[in-house]
Amino acid sequence: MSNEIVAVRAPEEQEEGTRSQLLRWLKAPGESVSAHEPLIELETDKVTVEVAAPVSGVLADVLKSEREEVAPGEVLGHIATGTAPERAAAHALRQSAPERSAAAGTVWVTATAPVGAHPASGAGTPCSPAVRRLLAERGLASSDVRGTGPAGRITVEDVLSAAAHGPQSESASAPPPAAQTEPSGIPVRRVAHSAVRQRIAARMVESLLHTAPHVTNVFEVDLTAVLAHRERHRQSFAERAVPLTLSAYFVRAAVAAIEEVPEANSRWSETALEIYQTVNFGIGTAAPEGLVAPVLRGAETLDLQQTAQGIDALVRRARAGRLTPEDVRGGTFTMSNHGVSGSLIATPIILFPGQAAILGVGKLEKRAVVVQHAESERIEIRPRCYATLTIDHRVMDGVRANRFMQVFAERLGLWSE
Repeated sequence: MSNEIVAVRAPEEQEEGTRSQLLRWLKAPGESVSAHEPLIELETDKVTVEVAAPVSGVLADVLKSEREEVAPGEVLGHIATGTAPERAAAHALRQSAPERSAAAGTVWVTATAPVGAHPASGAGTPCSPAVRRLLAERGLASSDVRGTGPAGRITVEDVLSAAAHGPQSESASAPPPAAQTEPSGIPVRRVAHSAVRQRIAARMVESLLHTAPHVTNVFEVDLTAVLAHRERHRQSFAERAVPLTLSAYFVRAAVAAIEEVPEANSRWSETALEIYQTVNFGIGTAAPEGLVAPVLRGAETLDLQQTAQGIDALVRRARAGRLTPEDVRGGTFTMSNHGVSGSLIATPIILFPGQAAILGVGKLEKRAVVVQHAESERIEIRPRCYATLTIDHRVMDGVRANRFMQVFAERLGLWSE
């Protein structure tokens, strides 16, 4: 059987405007891989995804290192297959970069000599290119790090652990990492930006300064009726393994407001306002890789239980780092329930291209308010929160935004389902 060099490519499917970085290689050149085994982790501005090995063989070479930007369909490395994959891998490594780039998927080669792992400079410990680069960035030598990978190989996690907690080796002879200082002489600690954080920053600047003129209105919402309803039904929902969270009520009220003000669920184009005919509701969630907004699809067709169940599934996957690209695509409206972390009021920025508004919900707290009763007024303690709607002012004016919030607040204040 002849030897074959197979290209490992980044996924072609990618939402417009999304960028990726290579987060880490899960194998080093010279290591065996199995077909469909996770080989690479890519970090997009929304989720972390795995790229599986397309075939079994030996990882011949890597063309992209950690934190390098990756284009859809780009060749990231090569796998050598056949009767003598080690010799085929050596041939691939000797190919020039232009020759490898020109290889369209599969190249037939002649096996010649074996290939081994790439040791770090001055050390015998096998290291991948990503590990060697990370060692240099952290000011560490391979002897400072105890490898936990196969055959003592140093992994990216080993380097990060050593950098955070000090060298893991028993030798005390290695010099400490050089301190970094600003021109002012003040010590600093550098934390590399993730692809998620870089893309969020870019989107904030683009959205706020170059795309959508933002306007925010603020309403106070009374949740007395919602909390009473939740207390009555919490147990029955729990028996069906569905947590009844306040977010489910907020989504249902927002859908009712969108039905009244459909332009809140739209996008601006140069020739027309394009109003979406379905509500794909993004749920802002704190995940390991940063803020993400997994999408609850067809929210206008769901009842309270289905909404609560859908939110729970999305949030669980987000917090476990198991979201797929499909989970975060196609949102038409987004909610940021920032109150869960203690924030009273905020004005979230419209981050997602193709959306016209974002809802923000603050912390629930008991407040003293004046309540009208027939002919009299009295002060009562009520559970209330602030809610904001930040809009693309090209899409709607303040009157329509206020109408949205009136419906939202009334729906929650008079909850009767």
